[in-house]
Formats: sequence, C-alpha cells, structure tokens
Amino acid sequence: MEDRLDLTFHAETAHFWFRSFHASVAPVIRVIAVGRRDLRIIDCGCGTGYNLMTLLQPYGRAFGFDLDPNAIRLARQSGRPLVRADMEDIPFKSGTFDLATSFDVVQGVPDDRATLREMARVLKPGGYVVLNLTALELLWGEHNEAWDEVRRYTRESGTRLIEDAGLQVVRATYLFASLVPLILAVRSVQRLLRPFRAPRGASDLDVPPAPLNAALTWILSAEAALTRRFSMPFGSSLLLVARKP
Repeated sequence: MEDRLDLTFHAETAHFWFRSFHASVAPVIRVIAVGRRDLRIIDCGCGTGYNLMTLLQPYGRAFGFDLDPNAIRLARQSGRPLVRADMEDIPFKSGTFDLATSFDVVQGVPDDRATLREMARVLKPGGYVVLNLTALELLWGEHNEAWDEVRRYTRESGTRLIEDAGLQVVRATYLFASLVPLILAVRSVQRLLRPFRAPRGASDLDVPPAPLNAALTWILSAEAALTRRFSMPFGSSLLLVARKP
C-alpha cells in the first residue's frame, strides 16, 4: 500500500477536506500575525511540509520538524528549514518562536501533555499555539487506526490539555460539523464490514469524483465562513488557539 504521507502529498491541493481546513485555519493565522511578516514559526509534526508553504510562510521564517523519515523527504521539497525530531523533545531553545502550530498530529503522540509543554516552552511570552485535533470518540474509525492515532478530543479535554501546559485558551471551536452525519454513516458501514476485510485499510485520502468534491468543498467553505463568527457545537475536528502569558 502506498505510504500514507505520499497519499497525503497527492491529496492536499485538491481534496475537499484540505481545502476546507485551509479556509478555516488561514484566517486564524492572519489574525495572530496582525500584519507582521517577520514571525518566527515552528510547525511541529510538519508532515509533507504543505502547511509550511501555504499557511505559515507568508508571515515570517517557518521551521518544521517531524519524526517520520518519509515526512522529512517530502517536506524538503518545500525548501523550508527542517529537522528530524520528536515532539516531546523539541530541539530548540526556550522562548524562540512567536507561533507554534501542530495540525492533526497530537492525537497520535504517546504523551500529549509532554508535547504541549514542549510547544509552550519554545514559545516567547505572548506567543501563540494553534492546534488542530481529531474530535469526538464516536467518530473513531479505520482512518484513525491507519494513522496510529490513540485518542480523539472534546472541547473540554482539549482545553484542559492547553491549560495544563500553562497556556491560556483564546479560542476553541469544532470544525467540519457538516461532515459528521456522513462520517457516522461511513464508520457504521466499516464496523459492519470489518469481520470480512483486512483491518487498517482505509485512510479516506482518495479525492472524490469532481462533482462530489466540488459540492463538499462549497458546503465546508460556507461552514468555515460561519465558524469565523461562531463556535461550532460539534464537529470531526477541534481547532484550539492559545497564548503564552
């Protein structure tokens, strides 16, 4: 089977989920930057490096690291500074960065609290953390197993994670509420069929047929615009923004 990061690399520019994720997160980064273009930014668990180029690079000097060698191979194509490292032991001095991000990685680390303490440590006072996490245990499915994830979060558990690291929550909202009925249906079918198929086979990264992909992109883009004004009461992802005192 093709490596999961290679699948991600090919899906990121076209898949409705990634397009909608960027529509939700890009305005958050823009507000944090308040017009600055000289921020020092670290993306923890940078994966393919796509977010370094598209979300973070416009606002300053963006560094990335990941533990997966294939991630480093793919991310080097972004031309950004990269190192191979563990999120529980970030190889930078304390108080180095204005912004630390991690997108859909923390749910798979062994010790999420140690990871958030490290992210807080490398932040300057007044710096920000932006996290995206998988949300709600009832949405657990084969995709999570394919990515070796060990937990999903609620708004309450995500907030506790942030506060235990000594950070102040600025914003906490669910994303992708519109997808929840579809995800629940897919997960139910997966559970029914599981006895008849090999496990860990689904990663949900194939780009759907163009009409469906366009329709889902439109629906989720509209939701992203709404999320800028209101916090969603549920969703398949949890977006957290926090500040270091």
